[in-house]
Amino acid sequence: MIDIGDKAPSFRLQASRGREVDSGKLSGRPYLLYFYPRADTPGCTTQACGIQESLPKFDELDLTVIGVSPDPVARIDKFAEKFGLQFPLASDPDHALADQYGTWVEKTMYGKTSFGMERSSFLIDGQGIVRGVWRKVKPDAHAALVAEAAAAL
Repeated sequence: MIDIGDKAPSFRLQASRGREVDSGKLSGRPYLLYFYPRADTPGCTTQACGIQESLPKFDELDLTVIGVSPDPVARIDKFAEKFGLQFPLASDPDHALADQYGTWVEKTMYGKTSFGMERSSFLIDGQGIVRGVWRKVKPDAHAALVAEAAAAL
């Protein structure tokens, strides 16, 4: 499980709008990697729209934002288009990156146990070191927490 002070794992994933996100290309720049369970669900929409509204602030801080879910790119593209999301949403269908960050977890709902994505975020500095970790994020409070922490980098 990744924690503050750890070196962030490298990644390369397909993302919305025909993009690819590659941690190697982010060297020297801080970024937020946020994991969300499923595109176009109420909580994930609240979280993503909050981030979209905060993009001007994140741009001032030179912070790149990347959302990650196990959804296929086609579903992510529809979600991004529907809500006008400009930041990349990456597809981690085999949850390889989520496993490295410890966000692919066992969940229990209505007495059934399954595995799924934990809504978590990681703030990584320009040297690739994790500087902020938020587990079980509240969708409506997420963007403000990140902005405050990113301003302190």
